[in-house]
Amino acid sequence: MDYNHKLVLAPMVRVGTLPLRLLAAEYGADITYGEEIIDHKLIKCERRINDVIGTTDIVEKGTENVVFRTCHEESDRVVFQMGTSDAVRALAAAQIVCKDVAAVDVNMGCPKSFSISGGMGAALLNKPELIHDILTTLKRNLDTPVTCKIRLLNSSQNTVELARRIEKAGVSALAVHGRRVADRPRDPAKWSEIADVVAALSIPVIANGDVFEYEDIERIKLTTGATSVMVARGALWNASIFSPKGKVPWEEVKREYVKKSILWDNDVKSTKHTLKEMIMHFSCLELPEGKAVTKSETLADLAQLYGEDNYYDFVNANRFSNGRR
Repeated sequence: MDYNHKLVLAPMVRVGTLPLRLLAAEYGADITYGEEIIDHKLIKCERRINDVIGTTDIVEKGTENVVFRTCHEESDRVVFQMGTSDAVRALAAAQIVCKDVAAVDVNMGCPKSFSISGGMGAALLNKPELIHDILTTLKRNLDTPVTCKIRLLNSSQNTVELARRIEKAGVSALAVHGRRVADRPRDPAKWSEIADVVAALSIPVIANGDVFEYEDIERIKLTTGATSVMVARGALWNASIFSPKGKVPWEEVKREYVKKSILWDNDVKSTKHTLKEMIMHFSCLELPEGKAVTKSETLADLAQLYGEDNYYDFVNANRFSNGRR
């Protein structure tokens, strides 16, 4: 996969599922990352073909929960991101999904306590030998491209040094979030420090942080020298941020997201969580729409709320009559 001159949907926990990935791609995203899945969970799963809706599902044995769902439509652009702290376990997990995705990414930037306490995410930033072990093990044993996503270290020099070590491990690209572990989302992203990494490496660097409008994409490119840009919250709030034609109305984006959730039978809890995140940015969960989303128990309820009852009935009628969508 070519990582140059790309618009990228960032990995986002609980929201980066198939409907949002496909919606972002429809609006112009070239590469779409799935939400981080922990290797411990993945190795308890098995790969299944879902003929009813036309997907490949990674299903947890015992619970039958769908941990990761993908489809042919995104096979050349979806990146599977995993959380790991062990090279052998990382490889076992990656081998379950690698034939169904365009690349495998290792999360080295998540600052959340659940990730760090398990030695994953940002905890890896201070363990360059373990990083090298994980990345070289994946690289040696997979035909799928391997990448990783990091945060800034306590100094630009240290970040550049780590980035160079990661490049030597053979990754195809490196995504850099322009914040340190201690920084909060409200703290400005340090684009100048991403620029230092771009200048030091020969592989593509994907710049990430504080991209909320289409115009920000060009600004971060100019400031950092990166040709590819990753968008997180800006895409969650309105996935049409990737469109050079300009954002489409927020209400339309929500309806399109609900339709894709119906079409691909997305978990209703996941769909509700994503809708709530959208609503909280522009409005309030205590207003009628937010309360109605909270109250909804099924995709049929959400279809009714967003005026997509006919679409819901059409999809399900065709699904059950044809044996698939």
